[in-house]
Amino acid sequence: MADQQEILNTILLTRLNYFSLAGMLELYRKVGSATLILEHKNNLRDILPDASDKLVSAIQNCEEARKRAEEELEYDIRYGIEPIPMNDDRYPQRLKDCDDAPLILFYKGNANLNQQRVINIVGTRHCTPYGEDLIRRFITDLKQLSPNVLIMSGLAYGVDIVAHRQALANGYETIGVLAHGLDDLYPRQHRETAARMIEQGGLLTEFLTRTNADKINFVRRNRIVAGMSDACILIESAAHGGGLITCDISQSYGRDVFAFPGRIGDYYSEGCNNLIRNNGATLITSAEDFVKDMRWQDDTTLMRAKQQGIERNLFPELSPEEQLIVEVLSKTNDLQVNLISVKTNIDISRLTSLLFTLEMKGVIKTFAGGMYHLLK
Repeated sequence: MADQQEILNTILLTRLNYFSLAGMLELYRKVGSATLILEHKNNLRDILPDASDKLVSAIQNCEEARKRAEEELEYDIRYGIEPIPMNDDRYPQRLKDCDDAPLILFYKGNANLNQQRVINIVGTRHCTPYGEDLIRRFITDLKQLSPNVLIMSGLAYGVDIVAHRQALANGYETIGVLAHGLDDLYPRQHRETAARMIEQGGLLTEFLTRTNADKINFVRRNRIVAGMSDACILIESAAHGGGLITCDISQSYGRDVFAFPGRIGDYYSEGCNNLIRNNGATLITSAEDFVKDMRWQDDTTLMRAKQQGIERNLFPELSPEEQLIVEVLSKTNDLQVNLISVKTNIDISRLTSLLFTLEMKGVIKTFAGGMYHLLK
């Protein structure tokens, strides 16, 4: 977890980067710390030789931004907002790997941002009864097939809010990514749902307080929704709907994209049907389709095994990769999947399969918050 000085300095760099300074993220990734960047502000080109004059000047003359960062951190502490810089273990690992990830996120909630399964559900702000029924059936059935999934969306009208509410109703944690700071909420009609989400998921943004919900910010927040997820699911969309932007970003990040088809000629099915026709999304008609395409069937097997009770094999045969995971957990027990991935150098998609196998063998157990515990 980053210390307060590092958090303050990352907020400062984020404030400077509101002006889209080319090279800021590259510089941060290279140095790995906002504090170190500011300590070398007078010799930045020793670190990044091709740093632009604009970037160098902004960092060298950052006192005004520092005052704003201090105000932000004071507000965050007072109102229970967690600033999570990129070098913090709590930062979403999937998003961190994206080329345009934000330097810092502001979070209010209790969900683990690095859960094993994360999806987003997006679509039109004018959700029809057909779309509402699709979301209800999809989330209800998904809960039976894959009970541990974090559901992301944007807390907007239509598909977003229906997805959040159905997630809450089915016991899923759900996170809304906002297009403004955490000192306000747009739309205000969703305050009650947002309050429930803080207790069963959370609210997340890259924007400092006193940031308006401007149109461009909604586009920017879509990359966080896409980047944090394993898959994007489009429910309903007009031919040029905003949900298609999230689908495009998801594709650019190498994420799986799915869409429910609609009746030919229906205005809010055109976007889904076109996307499927143009091979921009995989057609699904049910949660079963989705789980099969994501190869998440093991979740159901594990759930049934847990219900029946798994007897631990006292002398399980472990593969070299499984043994490596055990050795890591024997040194530092109770780790999240992203940290195990870093320590074992096994990519997350492969690692989740190995962790499932170890759990079936009775070698490890999953705890709340996505922690993996070695049974001794």
